[in-house]
Amino acid sequence: MKPFDARSNADVGFQIAPMIDVVFVILVFFMALAAQIRIERILQTRLPGMATTDGPTEFFDEQIIQIDASGAVSLNDEPYDEGAGEALPQLTSTLVRLKQSSDVAQSSLVVTVLSHPDSRYGRTIQVLNALAFAGITQVTFSSGETLEP
Repeated sequence: MKPFDARSNADVGFQIAPMIDVVFVILVFFMALAAQIRIERILQTRLPGMATTDGPTEFFDEQIIQIDASGAVSLNDEPYDEGAGEALPQLTSTLVRLKQSSDVAQSSLVVTVLSHPDSRYGRTIQVLNALAFAGITQVTFSSGETLEP
């Protein structure tokens, strides 16, 4: 048997065996895919599409203001007006922007005030004043068990 010589100009010819292998693999792939399509038709599954409702669905934007025991105020877990004393200028300006953006988007803005039971009542009033200044009227309250200590 002769060793292979890369310099030889021997014509190798058309190799059909690798092409048959590739065609066989593609055939097996499409046969397996066709079996899955048949199973999907049997199951009668429906993909999600357009939802139909009886009337218009109203979406609302809920923001959560937390007041902890020390009187620190946070909006959606982001602290506001640390050491600002009685006034809450950062919170008020943020609430005004939120109200303006909800008016432009024509969505309802709902604010939930979570007040710690040991927080000062005056701090809750200051938060309510900021909400009133921003023109937010849909406000809900919760206290006690929903807050972390």
